[in-house]
Amino acid sequence: MNGQQLTFYTERNRRHGHQTVCEWLLHEAHELGIHGATVVAAAEGIGHAGAHHAAHALKLADQPLQIILAATGDEAERMLAAVRAANVHVFYTRFPIEFGMIGEDEPEASKTTHRHFLFIGRP
Repeated sequence: MNGQQLTFYTERNRRHGHQTVCEWLLHEAHELGIHGATVVAAAEGIGHAGAHHAAHALKLADQPLQIILAATGDEAERMLAAVRAANVHVFYTRFPIEFGMIGEDEPEASKTTHRHFLFIGRP
């Protein structure tokens, strides 16, 4: 299947209302029916304004995060529209991808609460 990969870049401490930006994005993706989402915590990075962000042993608040979504083109459009409508200040990239499942279903006993092969949840 062809689709889009949306990657949002933020920091662990960035907030939108009462939620972190990461939590808000994951919640919105779930509400829109996007089933593939992965949160990647990075050691350090440089933000769009040139500021250095890094995770420190005693302070993880500034830790860079990537929220990666695998979506159909329509789902990607709806996600970006929701981010714009909520006026969430976040940098993103978007590019075309091919995605699908390989292999047979897992036996019932080994299934976990996540869907497909991507982790859905907080870092």
